[in-house]
Amino acid sequence: MVTSNPFSALFGRSPFQPLLAHIVKSSECANQLVPFFDATLAGDWDEAIKYREAVTHLEHEADELKTQLRLNLPNTLFLPVSRSDLLELVSVQDKIANKARDITGIMLGRRMQVPAALAQPMRDYLQTAVATVAQARKALEELEDLVESGFGRNVSDLMQNLIRELHELEHQADDQQIAIRRQLFDLEAQLPPVDVMFLYEIIDWIGELADRAERVGSRLQILTAR
Repeated sequence: MVTSNPFSALFGRSPFQPLLAHIVKSSECANQLVPFFDATLAGDWDEAIKYREAVTHLEHEADELKTQLRLNLPNTLFLPVSRSDLLELVSVQDKIANKARDITGIMLGRRMQVPAALAQPMRDYLQTAVATVAQARKALEELEDLVESGFGRNVSDLMQNLIRELHELEHQADDQQIAIRRQLFDLEAQLPPVDVMFLYEIIDWIGELADRAERVGSRLQILTAR
């Protein structure tokens, strides 16, 4: 049947295209975080505002894709995956974009500047979290090939390797988070208590970004195991 709905047309090509379109937006949200962080370190708040606006725009587009996916996803798909699994996966993906929005919002709103001693470790930590999101996107890109191959061994092995690398990146982010929290603890006496509180929150939120990307991999494992 011919449809004028461009989103429905995505399903005509592949039911995984909307999922991929959504994680692309979520990944693009995360990609704004490192240059945003660099702008805050430099105290260039006009530049930081530009990255914040980009995140907000991309997060809104991700929300639209999520809503349209929920409205247009057929009740029955002739695929070795269930509708509920696909809906759960997009819900997990959506939290990535939301967390990127939260991080930029609180840092810009409070004009937060990370102490010099934490600047490079925090930047490295943020880069790991963003890389974790990129790896989740890469794994999802392989999902369609996996299904089209009938879950063939070669494609399945590739998917498992991608997910394994995703878990390793998330563990790396965990280790960096622990080290940074220890460094911040040593600096607490030198900083305003309110600043310390919000720094811990940002550290936790960056960790959640990596954690939610890992959950995409976990959902993919569940989905491909069925």
